[in-house]
Amino acid sequence: MTTARSGPAVQRFAATHAFALHCIAVYLLIRLVGVAILALMANLHDTGLAALATKWDGEWMLGIARYGYGGIPPWFTDGNGVHTEFTAYAFFPGYPMTVRAVSMVPGLSPLAAAMIVNVVAGIAAAVAIGRLGRFCAQRVRPAVATTGAGERTVGLVLVALFAATPMSVVLNTAYTEALFCALAAWALVGVLEHRWLLAGAGALCAGLVRPTGIAVIAVVMLAAVLAREDGPRRWSAVAMAPLGYLAYLAFVGRQTGSLTGWFRIQSDGWNTSFDGGLATWRFVTHTLGFEPAFAPTVTALVIVSSIVLLIWSVVDRVPWPVVLYAAIVMASVLLSDGLMMSRARLLLPAFVLLLPVAVRIARRPRREVVAFGAVVALLSGWFGAHMLTVFPYAV
Repeated sequence: MTTARSGPAVQRFAATHAFALHCIAVYLLIRLVGVAILALMANLHDTGLAALATKWDGEWMLGIARYGYGGIPPWFTDGNGVHTEFTAYAFFPGYPMTVRAVSMVPGLSPLAAAMIVNVVAGIAAAVAIGRLGRFCAQRVRPAVATTGAGERTVGLVLVALFAATPMSVVLNTAYTEALFCALAAWALVGVLEHRWLLAGAGALCAGLVRPTGIAVIAVVMLAAVLAREDGPRRWSAVAMAPLGYLAYLAFVGRQTGSLTGWFRIQSDGWNTSFDGGLATWRFVTHTLGFEPAFAPTVTALVIVSSIVLLIWSVVDRVPWPVVLYAAIVMASVLLSDGLMMSRARLLLPAFVLLLPVAVRIARRPRREVVAFGAVVALLSGWFGAHMLTVFPYAV
């Protein structure tokens, strides 16, 4: 009797883990293609992978991992070439402190630790993103809904698209995207599956990794408040979600003597502040109308495409927590000024916007799906490598 009842449970367990392994395989295969192309481009430009993996903010991440916030050498400067005792606090601690902890293993440098963290985080993100794809495929508007094996295909295609976004190269450099996307994806899984401890823990940790953690926090808290059928346990997510973000802002505020200390560091050091989207509008309209260079044009097209995908997600009735998360990520990126060329990277955490595309690709014959995956892997690998080796200010 016990064996008979446990049979379906064992089968479900095996199917779930097999799907997770497929997600991991798809992700790693595409990222290996990207790293191989990056290595080739690095060789053509007489540079090394290590140098490319630590460019710009990556240098800061490894610097904080190596020296801590209080010991950053004076040659680490902000976007204006200035170094102060508070400059390092512009970077949230989740990623560099995780790298610092891993680098304590004997024989591991901070760079090696960063690469390990990114690989593990990327794998975790792939599993969660595949799960999100399967869940959402059941709930999009009937005209594009899929069932059974089709739902698994949607999940795998979404993983492939995530691994091959235009600036997915940063998933394998000393940047926060891999870790943040893993935490955000698992928090969204927690919300959609009403697993509130998972959702709250994901939001808490995401709030320690980067300021766009506010998108995860807002969605988790709102969804938990609205989930009245789940009883008191949902309040654990409401209580946990904002703690990481608020704790770091409070820490920086105490260090700088101002409650708005972190925001001042950002605006003074990196010229980043809320402007309602004026800088983005000027960049897109000027670039698409007058800019002859390749990189700015593609960046402008990525911005426009993200807006189109957001509207498409609403039309397709993608679950509202997923759409709201993407909308807040986009708002935090597009409604502020600063370095416009980093927008393609900063929009990477809005990977859920690719759901409508994933659903439609998944309905094609398997041969076409595989061919599409190969093409986007090659294009993404080349584009990311081009931006790191040819264009001077891509991330």
